[in-house]
Amino acid sequence: MVQINELASKLGYEVHAMANPAIQIAHGYTGDLLSDVMGNASEDSVLITIQAHKNTVAVASLIGIRAIVLCNGRTPTEDMIQAANQESVAILGTDDTQFTASWRIAHLIGAS
Repeated sequence: MVQINELASKLGYEVHAMANPAIQIAHGYTGDLLSDVMGNASEDSVLITIQAHKNTVAVASLIGIRAIVLCNGRTPTEDMIQAANQESVAILGTDDTQFTASWRIAHLIGAS
């Protein structure tokens, strides 16, 4: 497990929203099809995606996903940031591909 602020700092991710930096991340899920994320991601996880809109935050808060990492240099919309702050979901950004971000995050949280 790792705190959201550690995830951001150790991997050099840009912080777009972070209401509670001490929240723990235990799992990760990579996906862009939000219905798949709803059916398969677990709570206390980080979502690795390119979906940079507020519906991603809605899905995250429904499941209990604690952070979203936007890959390939995607930036969140302003309404996505506002929704994330309201729902206490962190949004981080990276130029990494989803593959690279997934590997780096899995390594950091100790997933095998």
